[in-house]
Order: sequence, then C-alpha cells, then structure tokens
Amino acid sequence: MVVGFLFAGQGAQYIGMGQDLYESFPESKKIFDKADEVLGMPLSRLCFQGPQEELTKTNNCQPAILTMSIAAWEAFSSVHGTRYTVQNYAAGLSLGEYSALVAAKAMSFEDAVSVVRKRGQFMEEEAQKFPGKMASVLGLGLELVRNICQKTNTEIANINSPGQIVISGEAKAINEAVKVARGSGAKKVILLEVSGAFHSSLMKGASLKLAKELEKLKINQPQITLISNINAQPVESSSEIKNNLIQQVASAVLWEDSMRYMLSRKTENFFEIGPGKVLKGLMRRIDENAQVTNIEKKEDLLNCLKL
Repeated sequence: MVVGFLFAGQGAQYIGMGQDLYESFPESKKIFDKADEVLGMPLSRLCFQGPQEELTKTNNCQPAILTMSIAAWEAFSSVHGTRYTVQNYAAGLSLGEYSALVAAKAMSFEDAVSVVRKRGQFMEEEAQKFPGKMASVLGLGLELVRNICQKTNTEIANINSPGQIVISGEAKAINEAVKVARGSGAKKVILLEVSGAFHSSLMKGASLKLAKELEKLKINQPQITLISNINAQPVESSSEIKNNLIQQVASAVLWEDSMRYMLSRKTENFFEIGPGKVLKGLMRRIDENAQVTNIEKKEDLLNCLKL
C-alpha cells in the first residue's frame, strides 16, 4: 500500500484541538509539554482553552497547529507502529510542511516549533509594514485567475484544487481583483480572515529573516518522501529543503500539483494528520476516488484500526 500523509496549514486551528489526545496518549502529552517548555509559554492551554483571539494570532496558531499535528502523528505511530512503512509520501500545506518534515524525521520537533513561532512573528511584522489581504476564488480556471492577477497587480498564493485558487496582495489591489473575479463569472470570491498578504512578494522581508533562522538548524534527509510546496516535487538535501522553506513564505503553494504527484505514484490512501478536514475536502475535488482518513481525535485512531 502506498500511503500519503497530509498535514494541515494555518486556519485549521480550533479551541480544544488535541486535548483528548493529550489525555489519552502519553506520546501526545509529551509533545504538548515539550512545546510549552521550548516556547516558554502555555501553548497547550491556548490550544485547549483559548481564547480564540489569541489562538488565531499568526505567531500563536502556527506553533499550535504544528504541535497538535505532531501530537496526532505520535499517537498514530504508537497505535500503528510499522504498519504503514512500505512506501510513503508526506506533504504539508504551507505551515504544514514543517509538520511533514518532523514526521519524516528531517527536523526535530523542538527546532520546528521554535522556528515556526518565529516564522509567524516575521510574517506578522511584514503584514504590519505592508498591509494586505487574501481572497479565495472559486469556479475560475487557473489561466483566467492569472490574467486577473496581472490586471490588478495581485499574485496567486495557493493553487489548492480545481476551481479553488487563493490570491494575495495589497488591500486595495485585492479589493479590485475581487470585483474583477466576480465580473468574470467566479462562483464565489471569499475574503480570508488573515492578517496579511501571505505567499506574496509582500512577504519577502519575512523570507530573509527566516533564512537566518533556518541556517542555524540541522536538517536531515527525510525518511518519508517529502513533496515540496514550491515545485510539487520530492526534496531530499538539507540545502534544498531550507531553500524551499525560505521561498515558500513569499511564493505560491502548489497543493493541487503536489497531490497529483502523489496520485501519479499510485497513492490511493491518505491520512490527514492534525486539526480539521480541509485537506480531505481539497482531495475530493482533485480525485474523488482517493481515500482520505482524518486523524485528529482518539476515536479516529481507534476507527482506523478497522481499515
């Protein structure tokens, strides 16, 4: 069986995430406790109790989602052992790429949770310097969205699935792009609840700051084949992984292409590890025959033993 492990990105957070894993699996508890220790803050309490406005802040939600995802991964590994180790692929949506790297043993959890918090801070700082917005465009083809971006001086941030493309840019430019997209026949255009123009050139400053932090970290060759957001191709070397993570902050996430790469390698069974079911929904639009099982609660782990 060829298996793909998928890890959630920013926006998947919710109050209470991971609490039952914390209470049920010592492996998960260890991850939450380690995050609290490394960050010097009660991240676990923020995940379990909120408040919502604190959890959704970029510098908090990024390490929170990573921590919950790895807590779920460790619980999954403890239950299933080596059951899914024949041939695996891993990918994470934006922030989720760090979770995938930890799962693939390319990066330590301690390094990942620390650098991800800084990543969130850097992104927030750039968002304050260069205010921007993001919008999800539904029902238009890629070339038409590219043309809209050229006309309005905006950029493609995420190619998530057929008919779901996220654009990013300065606030005024995004407002104009929203009008043009609606006038071009988009089924729906939704302004996203984010604090800045992520995955656009407005984040170049964050990329430069992140580069300095990543240089300090040791990154190993992944033990699971990791598919990069930047080019939807496998990545192996430490230098290539770091370079892709640096570029990723200010570049488009090629999620649909990443999934199609896995599917082309006979991957039919996927596990979405961590909070939410966003990636399962995207996969349904990419290939309705692909099987995606969510792993975010104790009952999910028990249920997938029956698969």
